[in-house]
Amino acid sequence: MSASAVQGRSSEKSKVGEVREKLPEILPQLRLRALKLCRDRDLADDLLQETALRALSFEGSYKRDTNLKAWLHQILFSVFVTRCRRRRRNHRFLLEHGADPNLWCGDREPNRPSESLSPPVERAIAALPQQFGAVVVLVDLQDLSYGEAAEQLGVPIGTVMSRLHRGRRLLAGRLSFDLPQAA
Repeated sequence: MSASAVQGRSSEKSKVGEVREKLPEILPQLRLRALKLCRDRDLADDLLQETALRALSFEGSYKRDTNLKAWLHQILFSVFVTRCRRRRRNHRFLLEHGADPNLWCGDREPNRPSESLSPPVERAIAALPQQFGAVVVLVDLQDLSYGEAAEQLGVPIGTVMSRLHRGRRLLAGRLSFDLPQAA
């Protein structure tokens, strides 16, 4: 075996070791972010577990000497977005087939904003470009502050504000509403 092959294997092992070694240190921060994302301890624990599993499964793709914390936070956010999309698809399927999920869950409020959206509004939000739709959902539907949304998306507060403004305008255009012009 050549020296470069041995060196390649040892750097791969150290890369893998870095993820396994530092993951427990970063888990508390990941848990806090998961709690902020879903506002439910059980769901946050599920997100955290799936994030850890994905990180360990894909640790070979982690690039040494890059920000491990950012890599893990991105995995967490991706897991969260995937779950939200899956939940939305399941909810739409149930609504299209005449099943009311509120009847199954007595402890849930039937008029939560995300569940009381009309199908045209849901479609219009889903059709927004991701960068604008994400901000509209976080601020307008999940009632996050600009700061919380900025932290979650990893962008400055000003970016959240401008994307929210643009997202609302696009949404209004898709729904054929006329918004008053700013003075």
